[in-house]
Amino acid sequence: MQLSESLKKNHQFQFVYKNGKSYANKYFIMYIKENGLGRNRIGISVSKKVGNSVVRHRVTRLVRESYRLHESIFNSGLDIVIVARSGAAGIGFHKVESALLHLGKLHRIIRDYVYVD
Repeated sequence: MQLSESLKKNHQFQFVYKNGKSYANKYFIMYIKENGLGRNRIGISVSKKVGNSVVRHRVTRLVRESYRLHESIFNSGLDIVIVARSGAAGIGFHKVESALLHLGKLHRIIRDYVYVD
């Protein structure tokens, strides 16, 4: 992630949860809050409800890679928290990518991108 950093501290996640706006789809919940830094910070949360550590880490890697490939079309200056739902355990990369772009479209944080269903 060249243009983005990671959210690492619990208080950073809690601030976005409490003050941010959220949209959800079948696989993920995305919280957005402006940070005023000029760059995005992304946090990914995958609970034990999704699966064992291998499954959780795989979902995390898929989300991170999908965001990395498309980070140039996301608006800057945002804190983004992505929470995986239990349905995300068995899906492939293309569904993760589609779900992430769908949530970005719902939040209206994607620029210069035409979303096709």
